[in-house]
Amino acid sequence: MGINTERDIEANLQIGPTDHGMVRLFIEGSGIEIPMDFDPEEAEEIAEEIRAAAQAARAVSG
Repeated sequence: MGINTERDIEANLQIGPTDHGMVRLFIEGSGIEIPMDFDPEEAEEIAEEIRAAAQAARAVSG
């Protein structure tokens, strides 16, 4: 099991600010809810990692 293991699972992802000044990633699917809160600096680091992964994925598929 790993990042390259495909799954047939559907989930919803919501991203937004909380009323406590955090950034929340909220994942919901298959009877489970996962709220993940990050301070703004952590959220920016995650966003940079997502952009880097998207760029790497383009290189593989391009």
